[in-house]
Amino acid sequence: MKTIKQFLSLILCLLLALSAVPAMAEAPAESIDYAGQLRLNMASETVKAEVTVKTFVDGDTTHFNVSTDIAETGVLKARYLAVNTPETTGKIEEYGKKAAAFTREKLSSATSIIVESDNGQWNLDSTGGRYLVWVWYKPEGASDYRCLNLELLQNGLCIANSTANNRYGSTCMAALNQAKTEKLNVYSGQKDPDFYYGSAVEMTLKELRTNLETYNGVKVAFNGIVTMNSNQAVYVEDYDAETGLYFGMSVYYGYGMSGAGLDILQVGNEVRIVGTLQYYEAGGTWQVSGLTYRMMKPKDPGNIQKLSDGHSAAYALTQADTFVNGKVAIQTEDASMTFDYAALAMATSVEMKGLTVRDVYTTLNEDSSSFGAMTMTCEAEGVTVLVRTEPLFENGALITKERYIGKTIDVKGVVDFYDGAYQVKVLTPENITIHE
Repeated sequence: MKTIKQFLSLILCLLLALSAVPAMAEAPAESIDYAGQLRLNMASETVKAEVTVKTFVDGDTTHFNVSTDIAETGVLKARYLAVNTPETTGKIEEYGKKAAAFTREKLSSATSIIVESDNGQWNLDSTGGRYLVWVWYKPEGASDYRCLNLELLQNGLCIANSTANNRYGSTCMAALNQAKTEKLNVYSGQKDPDFYYGSAVEMTLKELRTNLETYNGVKVAFNGIVTMNSNQAVYVEDYDAETGLYFGMSVYYGYGMSGAGLDILQVGNEVRIVGTLQYYEAGGTWQVSGLTYRMMKPKDPGNIQKLSDGHSAAYALTQADTFVNGKVAIQTEDASMTFDYAALAMATSVEMKGLTVRDVYTTLNEDSSSFGAMTMTCEAEGVTVLVRTEPLFENGALITKERYIGKTIDVKGVVDFYDGAYQVKVLTPENITIHE
């Protein structure tokens, strides 16, 4: 009897000991490389084309070079199926820059790129200007193609966009759900190290220039190249790959900016501008003002910041008729907006050639800071273009209108607006070339 009790007691102790041992944690499931598992079937009913990159736009939009039997222009503007990456071409969104860099890196190093439709024809998106495609690329040294759309999904660099409703829908959803489970990037709940979390609204100059009334009085932040400095203001411009246009803004820094801040705003620097958009009544133009620079906190999100240097103004070659009469349609996700060319080009650098100077008005008030400045009435292609100069000097002497009147000139300047008319503002005599 004692032996049985001892045996039962021993069993009970063993059971108690085993219950005290923590259960072994279940090993996490290994990540699945859906982009590598899916295979491109060149024999399927879909239409396909081998392409090269013309322009990187953002994470889910790329312009590809194609044959003219696919697109008359020879350029296929591709919108990736099943994905919607965070924005970098309008308002800047968290993880947008990372998604754009990911797409650029994968396609830049690819030895071959193929775009594929979702069915037996090329299909346009809701804007009517972009083709909905699957993008396949072959990494260097690889024998198989990888699906970039799926790779964006499985890396958590996009949100769903009709992700289940396509030929690869089940695989797309599996990749998306895995990224959510693994809490990757967009789904991480963590701050994006490439995103500024200040009080300003992050955006591109394109977004700002095309939505001025919307952001009136709003603190905004954007990147661009400083092209000119005049009257306590700099002109900042940025290239938009989607439209192939430059967008700009006049940025007023005033008299209170520190020396370190002024160094940031040097011509040729790429800068991050943080300030408030306002309508400048006296000039009839929009500008950003209220800039600050705190030397003790150079990385403060509210500071202006220098990003790089060694850049130059674009001086986009512009025809006189385009400048005066041109219209530009800007396509957004929801609608198309049409602008006067000069209005959209405000504060950007342009070059105009073959302007014949018909008349010159000179500011002769010696008490004025603009004494000696000239407004040239020029003609080209049967249209009139105004060219405004700062007071121009050569060897210390003021240049007068006699040098230019009746001559044909080429000019480089910035698009400005004065007294109800758009004009090209020129700051130095070196930016006016006379045809003898």
